[in-house]
Amino acid sequence: ATLDQTVPVDPLITVGRLPNGLRYYIRENRQPQARAELRLVVNAGSVLEDDDQRGLAHFVEHMSFNGTLHFPKQDIGAFMQSLGMRFGAHVNANTSFDETVYHLQIPTSNPAVIDRSLLILEDWARRVTFDPVEIEKERGVILEEWRLGLGASERVQTAQFPILLKGSRYADRLPIGTPEIIQNANPSRLQQFYADWYRPDLMAVVAVGDFDKATIEALIRSHFGAIPEAPSPKPRPAYAVPSQAGTVYSVITDPEATTTRISVSSTMAARPQSSIGSYRQHMVERLFSAMLSERLDEIAQAPNAPFLRAQTGRGLFVRTEEVTSLNALVATGGVERALTTLFTEVDRVARFGFTATELSRQRLNLQRGLQRSVIEKDKSPSGPLADEFVRNFTQAEPIPGIVYEFGLNQRFLPEITLAEVNGVAKDWMPDRNRLVAIAAPEKDRPSLPTEDRLAAAINAATGAPLTAYVDT
Repeated sequence: ATLDQTVPVDPLITVGRLPNGLRYYIRENRQPQARAELRLVVNAGSVLEDDDQRGLAHFVEHMSFNGTLHFPKQDIGAFMQSLGMRFGAHVNANTSFDETVYHLQIPTSNPAVIDRSLLILEDWARRVTFDPVEIEKERGVILEEWRLGLGASERVQTAQFPILLKGSRYADRLPIGTPEIIQNANPSRLQQFYADWYRPDLMAVVAVGDFDKATIEALIRSHFGAIPEAPSPKPRPAYAVPSQAGTVYSVITDPEATTTRISVSSTMAARPQSSIGSYRQHMVERLFSAMLSERLDEIAQAPNAPFLRAQTGRGLFVRTEEVTSLNALVATGGVERALTTLFTEVDRVARFGFTATELSRQRLNLQRGLQRSVIEKDKSPSGPLADEFVRNFTQAEPIPGIVYEFGLNQRFLPEITLAEVNGVAKDWMPDRNRLVAIAAPEKDRPSLPTEDRLAAAINAATGAPLTAYVDT
């Protein structure tokens, strides 16, 4: 296949589209036995909220568990509990900037249970009742969630995301919303978000598990085929993140944080993922990040190391942006030394590149990991497979299956050169669209560096005398 061809879909997956536009993904899988993973995916999240709806995408998700036509009040939870399933582990949902995903894990030994579980997904898709009494009760639940911030890491993210996404719609559309709107929003605005964005052309149903594929496909068509198309659907826009010159800094403390962490992030416009050529480029960048992470890990193992652990990677951040990250866990008082070391190692790779033995070792690691996955392909759990299909719908991530992926790696790994991998370094962590973020316990605030000292720590790595890495 040529590099511009689209990566094919795994033949084990049935992918279909109903006349109303709703897509579905079905795959038989026997791990775990007598279980299935179901997902309702809505291609709509907080970035689509109007100014007076901030937080209402998440509010709609909450209301979906507080009454639908066939499951009034708390009946969804009661039904799932009657099957031995519980919230969190087997029943869940999450709202992000760009999508909302509902999760069910169900037993499959009883056909009536499968049918009723799909009825829950159908009700979420078009029959949430928005009982006024339940809306008022749920305001308090969401406000408490907002107040607690779900923990230190979430609170830190909430503070850092607007900096990294500055100038974009994402920056003021954090999924948790604002307490003023959650407290005071008219229920009609909640229902309007549901009416505007919960529609079949923006939805997918995913089913992976121990069942008969043809039976499940017939049930999906029966449950979801009759959902009417929106008479005048609102366009589903994509929102870019403006480019920012230079580096910005963020130092945040939280009373519940227990460790000090450095996170250096640099955004870039998201690239298409669907072609064989883009898969090959992903392989090149995966080799690069693995080799740089190995070097950082080697530093972390040394006596008096500047950080406890560190790694780097690249991936999709929001729908229109990818992010490259450098992350490190450091001891109290060690931020500046660790930051200098991180940038020194990035600079060392940019100047001297990796060695042939490092590339050979990572090729082997990647190949062995894929070989193991192919050998154990019939032992893959259904949950991660379902989540992969969700990403295909929301992000166009390829889903060729592990056998085809192994074939692509067999084809491309031998031909990817050291020079090609080394070429990634020049733009891995550029001085643009870059955020250097420090998150630490509140008690450590006096020892944390200022923005000027953080900038000086990075500058200390730039242009410093360096020698090439020796692979021992």
